[in-house]
Amino acid sequence: MGSRAGGVSAPPWDSLNLGAMVGDDVQAVAENRRRFAASCGAQPVWLHQVHGRRVVRLGHDRDLQADAAWTDEPGLACTVLVADCLPVLLARRDGRAVAAAHAGWRGLAGGVAEAALEALCEGSGCGPDEVVAWLGPCIGPRRFEVGADVVAAFPESPALFVARPRPDGSPRWLADLAGLARARLERAGVAAVSGGSWCTVEDRERFFSYRRDGVSGRMAAAVWIPGA
Repeated sequence: MGSRAGGVSAPPWDSLNLGAMVGDDVQAVAENRRRFAASCGAQPVWLHQVHGRRVVRLGHDRDLQADAAWTDEPGLACTVLVADCLPVLLARRDGRAVAAAHAGWRGLAGGVAEAALEALCEGSGCGPDEVVAWLGPCIGPRRFEVGADVVAAFPESPALFVARPRPDGSPRWLADLAGLARARLERAGVAAVSGGSWCTVEDRERFFSYRRDGVSGRMAAAVWIPGA
């Protein structure tokens, strides 16, 4: 998972902005992506994310309008862009296949994490119990204020919402986005789920945050099988 540091973009995208459609200079983004790829030692494959649940197989699918990807080909990095949404990285324990998912609350409610897991397992011939998951930085449970529509989208997890009415009495809640993803993955059969403890909003030095800044860069999370 990359932080916002180490790139060439000017404020407010400073400095390692990897998002190509957020208003930043295209040459700066290209250089940032080159640096990110060099740090990975693999080829990041950039998706056109739409807050859905579609999963593509890298190296086979040409239409990359999706929010998750998996591969069993060494050297291709399943890569997702985030700036408050949750990156979910998956890998077989034996390292033979990997996947990544971009999970905002809509995608998560729609099943993007489970779809990525299913694609990885079916495509590589393993069970969910043979997969490990890592949750990256996202908007944290002290900062993610949501309305009743988000609460209703996760009827199975009421404990992951804390009521926080506004001064005018209108109902609002604080949601645990990483906790919701963890719960969904565990219900799907993934026993080993780590990460998810970093808040993008609260850590300005390390992380971009759209909720905090409005105009913001994008970070990337990637997972890959090392080349031979």
